[in-house]
Amino acid sequence: MESTVEKNAAMTKMQWVAGLLLAFSVIGAVLITSFEIAMYSDFSIYQKEYEKYDVLSELDMTMEDAMYVTQEMMAYLRGDRETLSVVTTVEGREQDFFNEQDRFHMGEVRDLFIGGMNIRTGACIAGVLCLVFLLATKAHIRKIVPRSYQAALGISAAAAAAIGVAAVIDFNALFVQFHHIFFDNDLWIFDPTTDYMIRMLPVGLFYDFVIRIGAIFLGILAVLLVFSLIPGRFAKKMKNN
Repeated sequence: MESTVEKNAAMTKMQWVAGLLLAFSVIGAVLITSFEIAMYSDFSIYQKEYEKYDVLSELDMTMEDAMYVTQEMMAYLRGDRETLSVVTTVEGREQDFFNEQDRFHMGEVRDLFIGGMNIRTGACIAGVLCLVFLLATKAHIRKIVPRSYQAALGISAAAAAAIGVAAVIDFNALFVQFHHIFFDNDLWIFDPTTDYMIRMLPVGLFYDFVIRIGAIFLGILAVLLVFSLIPGRFAKKMKNN
């Protein structure tokens, strides 16, 4: 029969696994939330990007119309409107800003967006279940949760650093590779002479948003890291006293 020591050891391993799953769930949820914050919390960032890359002269449209198109497009990606069709004044005439290729590709992007939101929900549920398990088994939460987070953070930070270095070295190559991974067609390749959307969304804009997302993501993780260090510091202080 399995001894009490062996049972305790097995339970401890399960608690650490649950701690790691909790940590990765939190980090995954934070990553997706960072995307949401970067892209939806402040629409003035789009205006600044349009001014930076002079997209209005490329489109021959006003900033007001460009922002209207942007807000409707982002609402579509979030699932807040059913179709991507925005009639506005571009190149001196009133017309639909988006064509059929735009609608097809952005439909796929919308699926990624909504899929990401669903993943975040799943991560939150998984995290709660892991926490419930730790509480139910009377785990040493002040030890397991902080250390699990620090371990998961190290792995995640290494992955983020690798992506960051790749983006700095050759963002265009990373951008293309991303599309090859997530899309099984070449309809993400647009012609600036006929597609307004690619004129409004140059590659430089995507690079700036990747930096913005990364800064938010790492900032939140850094705050959580500080909180994870508090129990250890407190325990050390109590021991010294």
